[in-house]
Amino acid sequence: MGFNEKFQQLRKQNNLTQEQLAEQLFVSRTAISKWESGKGYPNIESLKNISKLAFFSVFPLRAFTFWAQSLK
Repeated sequence: MGFNEKFQQLRKQNNLTQEQLAEQLFVSRTAISKWESGKGYPNIESLKNISKLAFFSVFPLRAFTFWAQSLK
């Protein structure tokens, strides 16, 4: 399962809309949509904000790994 699929799965499991999650992460709904569709990845600041959300507690290192691999 890739970053985008896991990210979307966790959002849905926590009953959040893209808009609600975007507000919590201080990004646009469009950014969330891009991350979930695999058309973009969060920057370091966004990854820091993601890691602060309780339901993403195990997610940050995996997210960073997927993001870093995408830069190759």
